[in-house]
Amino acid sequence: MNPLEALAILGAGLAAGTINTIVGSGSLITFPTLLAFGYAPLDANVSNTVGLVPGSLSGAVGYRRELVGQGQRALWLGVSSGAGGLTGAALLLIFPGAFAAIVPILIGVALVLVAVGPRLSKALAQHRHADSHRSWPLAVMFYATAVYGGYFGAGMGIIMIALLTIFLADGIQRLNGLKNVLAALINGVAAILFIARAPVHWDVVLLIAAGSIVGGQVGARFGRRLPAPALRLIIISVGLVAEARLLLG
Repeated sequence: MNPLEALAILGAGLAAGTINTIVGSGSLITFPTLLAFGYAPLDANVSNTVGLVPGSLSGAVGYRRELVGQGQRALWLGVSSGAGGLTGAALLLIFPGAFAAIVPILIGVALVLVAVGPRLSKALAQHRHADSHRSWPLAVMFYATAVYGGYFGAGMGIIMIALLTIFLADGIQRLNGLKNVLAALINGVAAILFIARAPVHWDVVLLIAAGSIVGGQVGARFGRRLPAPALRLIIISVGLVAEARLLLG
């Protein structure tokens, strides 16, 4: 790796950490960057996931004020998220490339859900209660989302925000903080398996980690100040860009 490549990977990590904290889809920056420098797809995927874990933790810490009172939610959804992340990581090692065709579909559905989220939230308001986070449909859908996250993960945050805003009666900023915690858990359990069983490039990991840690703080500082409609618009905008990149290659 030459200095220019190292700088580019560091910068990609910073951008990905920022975007992941506010929205998600940061892997659509780091993953193609690694491919462009000649890394094999599996090596790039696993090294990217391991490298982004510190950035996810950084973003979660940046949203710590919004996490007050959400301990039970994090614990309940953390079980399905952790199990799904581990499942997805195992599937990647066994069947690399299997999910590529459905990724644009998943992100497209998530964008629609984010866009109509306020209306759906109002429609479901009478069916929600203090323990809505214990809903089995939500747990199952979070498990499925985490499987995808452990497998590849680009756009995972968009899908998670869509589900949270529909099922839980809370502000989007607080739900974004919860999303960051669960994303850190999903990436973390996947990273543990990758470190044990996959071809991790530690020079890449360290560069992405360094950039994403800074990016997590930048994303939290910027994202927490956005009004809810603006945050929703950014989520949809980034998602549309991610969708275009996936469809157009």
